[in-house]
Amino acid sequence: MASDLDRRDFLKGSAALAGAAATGAFTCVEVASAAPIAVPTVDKLQIKVLVDSSFDAFFKPKQAGGVSIAPAARGADYQRSLHNEWGLSLWLESQAAGAQRTLMLDYGYTPDVLLNNMELVGVDPSKLDGLIVSHGHYDHFGGLTGFLDKFRDKLPADVKLYAGGEDNFCHRVAATPTKGQFTDFGTLDRRKLAAQRVTTVLCEQPTVIAGHAFTTGKITRRSIERILPQTWVEFSMKDGLGCNASHYLPAEMEGKIVPDEHIHEHATCFNVKDFGLVVISSCGHVGIVNSVKQAQEVSGIQKVHAIVGGFHLGPAPTDYLKEVVAEVKKLEPDVVIPMHCSGLNFVQEATAQMGDKVLVTTTGSRLSFGL
Repeated sequence: MASDLDRRDFLKGSAALAGAAATGAFTCVEVASAAPIAVPTVDKLQIKVLVDSSFDAFFKPKQAGGVSIAPAARGADYQRSLHNEWGLSLWLESQAAGAQRTLMLDYGYTPDVLLNNMELVGVDPSKLDGLIVSHGHYDHFGGLTGFLDKFRDKLPADVKLYAGGEDNFCHRVAATPTKGQFTDFGTLDRRKLAAQRVTTVLCEQPTVIAGHAFTTGKITRRSIERILPQTWVEFSMKDGLGCNASHYLPAEMEGKIVPDEHIHEHATCFNVKDFGLVVISSCGHVGIVNSVKQAQEVSGIQKVHAIVGGFHLGPAPTDYLKEVVAEVKKLEPDVVIPMHCSGLNFVQEATAQMGDKVLVTTTGSRLSFGL
């Protein structure tokens, strides 16, 4: 579990957040407990890919390592199609002791694509038990507000959004070729969440969700992996928009725009009975190996059944990519299922090193675990 220093930092952060909430800086916020979690076990897990960065109309069913992947059913209306776009959104359905739980992880880039695909895939928002956002990138929260605008009244009255931590709400920008110039990359707006009566839970520590899933909490950097250059982040709060970073960064960082370290990106995980961990990394900026090792540490479970999601290795140099794939292989997963930002280069290298353990998927497909 977390070190004493990590726990002191977390408790300090909790106090800062409580103070901010008390003064009205933001509302509808909870902080996950720092106590160790009891990791639940599920009998079955199904992931429906609502949005991914590719769509293959000729996708064929696959099965390996106790995991099956099926394409989306063809719709009755030939004039409508699933849409892919840069981003990711996953629909998670788990079963345990006869009870089913349904969670939604990330929301793609735009509400138009997300809502179109939800209808065609055939998911029911009224069955949702909770919402999760992996990190503060627009291609993972861009469809959230539109989703809530349409479906808030179908969700539980006390619905919660589980976010990795304050860092998720920072303003992010992308660098342009002109040195010192930036373009806007959006901000996850907790004011809009509060207006929609959504309570945000800051999961800086591992957190059990709906009694079936758990999150990793803040991910320790312990492998050879490094954060590949991408966005920059502004640590500031303006009129309730942005992030209060005072509890984990020096005061001189306030208002600074610096390279993004993704302090509070977290992974969503399940322990599938008789199979082991399914670790879902939406982007894995802090490292997919780091993410899996964090899941192993907080759960006490070493067996890795599946590593799923975005691994952010598309921009990886060849030598570095080979090293990371070799480290993934050492984790001995039954299957690896890359999506979104993992990159064709990762698929090719992972297949070269791990063979049939690598399963590609597509927008609209259904992944089943615990067969």
